[in-house]
Amino acid sequence: MRASLSFGQLGDVLKQQKQKYNNMKINQLAMAVVCGGLMTAMISGCATDGNALESQAKISKAEAQRIALEKVPNGVIKEGELEKEKGLLIWSFDIATPGTKNITEVAVNAVTGKIVAVDVETPEDQAKE
Repeated sequence: MRASLSFGQLGDVLKQQKQKYNNMKINQLAMAVVCGGLMTAMISGCATDGNALESQAKISKAEAQRIALEKVPNGVIKEGELEKEKGLLIWSFDIATPGTKNITEVAVNAVTGKIVAVDVETPEDQAKE
């Protein structure tokens, strides 16, 4: 059995469908705006955290690099960052040594300048991270 609609009823159905479509588009736009706002907040929050940590450091990154390189003769710093680890503010550096694939991670206390840890990571150790 086939239902028949008058032109007036068909027009009403089309208006309802158009309204549903418009509501869906508005919801999608609202979600995009909310997600964009959250991403912006997260990014600026990360930048603020880094700036807050740097303001607490008494030892500059350059000075901490010099101290770290004293522990790894002929080393080349591949990566370095300021972080809180176990409640301690540290400069952490990954240092490569020519002639080996090992990476030496040196942690320098960002307040006192003292070396707090030296760990050698083999390629196998690095693959686990």
